[in-house]
Amino acid sequence: MSTVVLDNVTKVYPGGYLAVDRMNLRAAEGELLVLLGPSGCGKSTLLRMIAGLEEITAGDLWLGGKLANHLAPRDRDVAMVFQNGALYPHRTVRGNISFPLEIAKTDPATVKERVVELSRALHIDETLDRRPSTLSGGQRQRVAMGRAIVRRPSLFLMDEPLSNLDAGMRTELRMEISSLVRSLGVTTIYVTHDQVEALTLADHIAIMNRGVLQDLGTPGQVYNDPATAFTAAFLSSQQLNLLAAHVRTPQNQYILLDFGPHQITMQWTDPRAYAVSRHAGTQIIVGIRPDALVAVPENTEGPSFFGRVRTLEYHGHEWLAYLESGIPAVGVPEPPDPRHANGDGQSGGRSRSVMRRLLSNGPQEEQEDAPATPAGSGTHRRADLIVRLGSRPVWRAGEHGRVAVDVSRLMLFTQSGARIDPPRR
Repeated sequence: MSTVVLDNVTKVYPGGYLAVDRMNLRAAEGELLVLLGPSGCGKSTLLRMIAGLEEITAGDLWLGGKLANHLAPRDRDVAMVFQNGALYPHRTVRGNISFPLEIAKTDPATVKERVVELSRALHIDETLDRRPSTLSGGQRQRVAMGRAIVRRPSLFLMDEPLSNLDAGMRTELRMEISSLVRSLGVTTIYVTHDQVEALTLADHIAIMNRGVLQDLGTPGQVYNDPATAFTAAFLSSQQLNLLAAHVRTPQNQYILLDFGPHQITMQWTDPRAYAVSRHAGTQIIVGIRPDALVAVPENTEGPSFFGRVRTLEYHGHEWLAYLESGIPAVGVPEPPDPRHANGDGQSGGRSRSVMRRLLSNGPQEEQEDAPATPAGSGTHRRADLIVRLGSRPVWRAGEHGRVAVDVSRLMLFTQSGARIDPPRR
């Protein structure tokens, strides 16, 4: 087994394209670490640098306590599973799985035993004498996994291995990957853009955007206590409500979040109150997941929003309502585009993300190298509140509705997208 440590790792491609920006990350021994983010965020580049398939521009990579920047791929004891499986078409399933052991000149009896044992675990034992062209997509990916696992490396690297499969097969293989990896106890770094895969597979999730680490923590931490607005939005199964609000403290009696036509009060007993009060007189971003808004009768007291139901969407197991409330909606704040980086491995004044957690001891200090991107500078959406209604809609399109707001579930961010309130311990 092996630990993986990235110390300020940066990747700049020819022409100055900054793919990974000063990445600090650690995968503990036997851990399943998921790299999550949208296409083009740098997660596959990071995986290829760990494997030795891409050169590191700056920073250090440590594998099992040894500096690995200049180690050849064959000397890193790493097995990689790609998106397309990449099987040898002229070899049978048995031949594909056994190939790494044959190259290592392992005893034939041991090879046969391992191949049969592994094929049964992957439920492909009946296909051992078939060629890849006769297999389904799910079977081919199982073979690719078997070929990676059979030589028992110290580190697994998986680059979106389930993205080409249908939903049912993804669910089945996801469970098998989780079971196999944990039973073997091998350190695994898994790349995906699918939040469900990340939340169900990971011991820890590292969320990336434009080459920058946005957040790091357990699935529960990054979902319930996201460090940035980007993390909160990316991990929402429905689109996150991101709203602009001005902070006021009327005679210091309470904190008022002013959304324009609506106001919500926060009492000083709220553990986040002091941190929010420091932004009095300025605009912040308030994130609200659709399930934190509950449809209530018009005469209900307490924190609430109201508006006209513009449309309803049926999702099979639930309905979503789009409520025209008149509250300004903002886009997800993002760091500057890495294409504007310098060619020397530095980020050209690019702002650093706020990081609250590390897998190592103690928190990383926040760094602000450049002015942050202002709130709402991304893509704007229609100013609707998205509300989950459950399996039966309580409204019709065109009606007026009111929703109660669970103030404790409000996520509060600065205009740069950093979480305002301190992380929960």
